[in-house]
Amino acid sequence: MAITCDHIRDKLKTELSAAYVDVEDMSPNRCATSFKVLVVSSQFEGKPLLQRHRMVNTCLAEELKEIHALEQKTLTPEQWEKLQAK
Repeated sequence: MAITCDHIRDKLKTELSAAYVDVEDMSPNRCATSFKVLVVSSQFEGKPLLQRHRMVNTCLAEELKEIHALEQKTLTPEQWEKLQAK
Protein backbone atom coordinates (compact mmCIF):
# COMPACT_ATOMS: atom_id res chain seq x y z
CA MET A 1 0.00 0.00 0.00
CA ALA A 2 1.38 3.39 -0.97
CA ILE A 3 1.12 5.84 1.90
CA THR A 4 -0.17 9.24 0.85
CA CYS A 5 -0.53 12.58 2.59
CA ASP A 6 -4.30 12.29 2.19
CA HIS A 7 -4.33 8.85 3.84
CA ILE A 8 -2.33 10.10 6.84
CA ARG A 9 -4.44 13.28 7.10
CA ASP A 10 -7.73 11.35 7.03
CA LYS A 11 -6.57 8.81 9.59
CA LEU A 12 -5.31 11.45 12.04
CA LYS A 13 -8.50 13.53 11.65
CA THR A 14 -10.71 10.52 12.29
CA GLU A 15 -8.84 8.74 15.08
CA LEU A 16 -7.71 11.83 17.03
CA SER A 17 -10.82 13.92 16.30
CA ALA A 18 -8.42 16.53 14.96
CA ALA A 19 -9.71 19.99 14.20
CA TYR A 20 -6.86 20.57 11.77
CA VAL A 21 -4.21 18.35 10.18
CA ASP A 22 -1.49 19.32 7.73
CA VAL A 23 0.70 16.63 6.19
CA GLU A 24 3.70 17.24 3.97
CA ASP A 25 5.76 14.60 2.15
CA MET A 26 9.36 15.58 2.94
CA SER A 27 11.05 12.64 1.23
CA PRO A 28 13.31 13.12 -1.79
CA ASN A 29 11.33 12.71 -4.99
CA ARG A 30 8.14 12.58 -2.89
CA CYS A 31 8.50 8.80 -2.47
CA ALA A 32 6.36 8.73 0.71
CA THR A 33 9.01 7.69 3.22
CA SER A 34 9.34 10.90 5.26
CA PHE A 35 6.49 13.07 6.47
CA LYS A 36 5.97 16.23 8.49
CA VAL A 37 2.63 16.52 10.31
CA LEU A 38 0.85 19.25 12.23
CA VAL A 39 -2.06 17.95 14.29
CA VAL A 40 -4.49 20.13 16.26
CA SER A 41 -6.72 18.12 18.58
CA SER A 42 -8.60 18.73 21.82
CA GLN A 43 -7.48 15.22 22.84
CA PHE A 44 -4.02 16.71 23.46
CA GLU A 45 -5.28 19.01 26.24
CA GLY A 46 -3.50 18.38 29.53
CA LYS A 47 -1.06 15.93 27.96
CA PRO A 48 2.71 16.40 27.78
CA LEU A 49 4.46 16.49 24.40
CA LEU A 50 5.76 12.91 24.64
CA GLN A 51 2.27 11.54 25.29
CA ARG A 52 0.87 13.55 22.34
CA HIS A 53 3.52 12.12 20.03
CA ARG A 54 2.81 8.62 21.29
CA MET A 55 -0.87 9.15 20.45
CA VAL A 56 0.08 10.07 16.88
CA ASN A 57 2.50 7.13 16.65
CA THR A 58 -0.19 4.73 17.91
CA CYS A 59 -2.66 6.09 15.37
CA LEU A 60 -0.14 5.58 12.54
CA ALA A 61 1.37 2.30 13.82
CA GLU A 62 0.78 0.41 10.56
CA GLU A 63 2.03 3.26 8.40
CA LEU A 64 5.18 3.69 10.53
CA LYS A 65 6.28 0.22 9.42
CA GLU A 66 6.92 1.77 5.98
CA ILE A 67 7.69 5.40 6.91
CA HIS A 68 11.33 6.17 7.68
CA ALA A 69 10.82 9.56 9.35
CA LEU A 70 7.87 11.36 10.92
CA GLU A 71 8.29 14.92 12.18
CA GLN A 72 5.42 15.96 14.44
CA LYS A 73 3.97 19.16 15.80
CA THR A 74 1.02 18.53 18.12
CA LEU A 75 -1.12 21.39 19.44
CA THR A 76 -4.33 21.91 21.35
CA PRO A 77 -6.94 24.14 19.69
CA GLU A 78 -6.04 26.93 22.15
CA GLN A 79 -2.33 26.68 21.27
CA TRP A 80 -3.22 26.69 17.57
CA GLU A 81 -5.35 29.83 17.95
CA LYS A 82 -2.52 31.65 19.76
CA LEU A 83 -0.08 30.64 17.03
CA GLN A 84 -2.45 31.84 14.31
CA ALA A 85 -2.93 35.19 16.07
CA LYS A 86 0.80 35.99 15.84
